[in-house]
Formats: sequence, structure tokens, C-alpha cells
Amino acid sequence: MKIAAFFAFMAISTTSYATCWDEAAGYFNIDPRLLNAIAQVESGMKADAYNSNNNGSYDVGLMQINSSHFSRLKKLGVDEHVLVNDPCISVLVGASILSEMIGQYGYTWEAVGAYNAGMGEKRHDLRMKYAYRVWQRYQKLKER
Repeated sequence: MKIAAFFAFMAISTTSYATCWDEAAGYFNIDPRLLNAIAQVESGMKADAYNSNNNGSYDVGLMQINSSHFSRLKKLGVDEHVLVNDPCISVLVGASILSEMIGQYGYTWEAVGAYNAGMGEKRHDLRMKYAYRVWQRYQKLKER
């Protein structure tokens, strides 16, 4: 798992919060502004955000990491507490999840939508709706 190697790097790094975006984005080859736009849509940039979902799962932290990922993250020493209390780890995990979606859909807005809405044909409209919201934030960040 690519994220495990990055965790090893982060353990010896003296990364500041401001560079978390750039380091996670660089490691996974994703525009840091895109990660930031996702965080804006997901949590409103609130590191301690918590949201329940209709399917019984829940999302935590800056990047709103879904509880469906917790079992594999636990093997890396990351739990819900870490995701809420370490925004850099939340950004890293979010970048890893987005990277997986990019592996499935290519570097497309469909992949961005899958970050939130998941995969599957029946979820296409939800993916596009979410991707549009991220795209709007992303455009504003690109204008700065």
C-alpha cells in the first residue's frame, strides 16, 4: 500500500500544516488545490468535523474519511482519534483515497466524485453533483 511508505516518510519529517497539502499532493501526484477544495466541500475546513450517513457509516476529520476505511487504516496505526486530531494525517489519507479513485477513473472529475459518492453505475449522478461542487471551489482557489 502506497500510503504505508508515506507514513514512514511523515514520521521522520518535520512537516508543518501548511506544507501537508503540498507533500501529500506531491506524493500522490494530485494538485494540492484540489485536495484543499475537497476539504472545503467535505468539512468546511474543520479538522474536528463529524457527520453521520444514511447507510450507518460516518465521516471524520478535515477530509471526512469514511468509517469504511477504518479497518485498513488501523493496520497503519491510524484511528478516528488521529484523523480528527492530526489534520495532516487526514489530508494524507484523503489524498490516498483520491489516488485510488484516480486509479479507477483516471484523473477526472468522475474520480473526484467517487471520493465522496463511491463507485458503481448507479452513483454516477451523485458523483457528478459532488464533483461540480468541488470544481467550483477549485476554480476559486486557482484564481488566487
